[in-house]
Amino acid sequence: MPNLNQQEADFLERIKKLINNNLSDESFGVSELAKKLGIDRSSLLRNIKKATQDSPSVFIRKIRLEESKKLLLQTDLTISEIAYQVGFGSPSYFIKCFKEQYGHPPGETDRNESTQEQNAEIIDKGPTTLFKLKYIAVAILLLISLAGIIYLTFFQTKKQVVQIDKSIAVLPFVNNSSDTSNAYFVNGVMESILDNLQKIEDAKVVSRTSVQKYRDSGMTLPEIAKELNVNYVVEGSGQKIGNRILLHVQLIQSANDQHLWSDKFDREINDIFSLQSEVAKTIAKEIEVVITPKEEKQIDKLPTENVKAYDLFLQALEHFQYGNRNGLYKAIPLFLAATKEDPEFALAYANVAIGYYMLDLFQTEKTHTDSLNNYADKAMLLDPELPQSLVAKAFYYMQIRKFDLAESFLLKAYEYHPNSALVFNTLSDFYANYSPNTAKYLQFALKGIQLDISSNDSATASYIHLHVSNALVQSGFVDEALFHINRSSNLYPQNPFVNYLKAYINLAKTKDMAKTKDVLVQEYLKDTTRIEIVQEVAKLYYYLRDFDSAYVYYNRFLNLKESNKLDVYTHQYSLVGEVYARKGLKQQSEEFFGIYKEWADNDQSIYKNLSLAMYYLHKGNIGLSKEKLRLFAKEDDVLYWFVLFLMEDPLIDPVREDAEYMEIIESINQRFWERHHQLRTNLEANDLL
Repeated sequence: MPNLNQQEADFLERIKKLINNNLSDESFGVSELAKKLGIDRSSLLRNIKKATQDSPSVFIRKIRLEESKKLLLQTDLTISEIAYQVGFGSPSYFIKCFKEQYGHPPGETDRNESTQEQNAEIIDKGPTTLFKLKYIAVAILLLISLAGIIYLTFFQTKKQVVQIDKSIAVLPFVNNSSDTSNAYFVNGVMESILDNLQKIEDAKVVSRTSVQKYRDSGMTLPEIAKELNVNYVVEGSGQKIGNRILLHVQLIQSANDQHLWSDKFDREINDIFSLQSEVAKTIAKEIEVVITPKEEKQIDKLPTENVKAYDLFLQALEHFQYGNRNGLYKAIPLFLAATKEDPEFALAYANVAIGYYMLDLFQTEKTHTDSLNNYADKAMLLDPELPQSLVAKAFYYMQIRKFDLAESFLLKAYEYHPNSALVFNTLSDFYANYSPNTAKYLQFALKGIQLDISSNDSATASYIHLHVSNALVQSGFVDEALFHINRSSNLYPQNPFVNYLKAYINLAKTKDMAKTKDVLVQEYLKDTTRIEIVQEVAKLYYYLRDFDSAYVYYNRFLNLKESNKLDVYTHQYSLVGEVYARKGLKQQSEEFFGIYKEWADNDQSIYKNLSLAMYYLHKGNIGLSKEKLRLFAKEDDVLYWFVLFLMEDPLIDPVREDAEYMEIIESINQRFWERHHQLRTNLEANDLL
């Protein structure tokens, strides 16, 4: 730092005081600091640059990091707690910045460093001082613990997803061509620029799906930026004329609608790849984003050098992005046409495979398995490190129910791409639904939220919190799950799954099944086509032993499943069969239990023996049911819902006086909570909880 005169020193001291007064406020950035000082951003930039050689955003970050180091040295707060207290919206981003500043991660900070001199001084003063300080230390520890509880209880629940300095949204580009069929090309250019920006860890870029709704919205840029929670907005327009692309792009600072940079480009189509890379890197430079050599290499990497193949690929993306069956049927032939133009187009092959997987998803009859495998293999052969290639191959093994092989490809994708949302989401889904494992599901859900949730818009952030909430409650972390589901609701009240999940979290807390049923009935009445809701309502009536109502809702469930040809919720057929039996429909009941038995025999999950135990209870074979239940009682990573509902199941009624049977059920409950406490310890040790 250069020599400062008194005026400059006073100015910096004033700035430090303002930053420290707003330390835990993530949104307190350059604009807010300038406003508090009563000067514009340009003046602030000049003054801080002159006094410190740092930009305002870097200077603010350094002050936050200095305070974080003090907290690490002087308190027992976790790294995540400290990150939030000093204004970082993401613990992972905090760790990255801390390491850049001090050369080591926060976890390696010597907490005893600041106390060594004090200890020496205390020893010199003799035993009386030591005796007094012992009790002072105990009092301080109690106060710190109390402060931590107050913070977690009252302040964390109010924390909102807020702006950060390098947050940016790339809005849909405008097609200036009179030929509307060229819109896909302009959209593709916009998405490629966005994808390139997303490869930069130092930039926080809103996802493509989150900005699509602002196409032709009529909202002003500041309004859009406020809703998306970003400091910068990129907008553009373009047109394709023959073999040329005309493009106009501008970067705008959202707070004051100020144009920071704009440029017009007139390039040959053959230059489209270098143009997209150039625009992304220019934008990054303007907002002072650091691009590592590895990231620059990724930005400059071409998906294909064949312009015609790329044109077809962009046409396919226009349909592929919607994820519905009609869109997939249009996208897949275009992706395949792109591979004919460029037989080494790995990403196109991978998207074909993923498209076929999505077409078969939830369908009773899988008709695209061979094609899925064929194109996944082609993608893997051409680019075995591409995340889409690895995920596509994992999808194939998930489809043929070879989950151990699917897991190996997903973990390899995670190894190559530890910051990929695609990889994290797929792994979380895998451990939640295909190879249920509560510990791993929770681990990846929590790691996913630590990537940098504050870079997302409110709707996307809402779904991230929803996902984490679900993972938490399934492992028995009820209060933590409530915290995240409430944040999900506050961020995006329109999220259709919030009330559904919150009802079950409250059930885990209160055990009030009737109230849970009432909440879900109201959700069902909002949309009677939601098969996941109708089967939950039926299930709750079943556990409440209102078999007449359960029969009505299970019939609605079966009609939805049949009319849409869905291969879902077969595990519910034991409940359906029991309801039909209670209604005196014995033949139909046995048909449902027959389907259930076949499904259970082929089940590869840890719940296989529990399912068979329930089947043999229905059959009256108590001995064999006990045998299967004992096997299940040895399993770890059981979902909380199985523990919660097992004791409530009407199928258990005939053995409630059987002490041996009930002892096995109690051992399952005890094992779950022992595992829960072990998991809590491990997660806290790794700063994931």
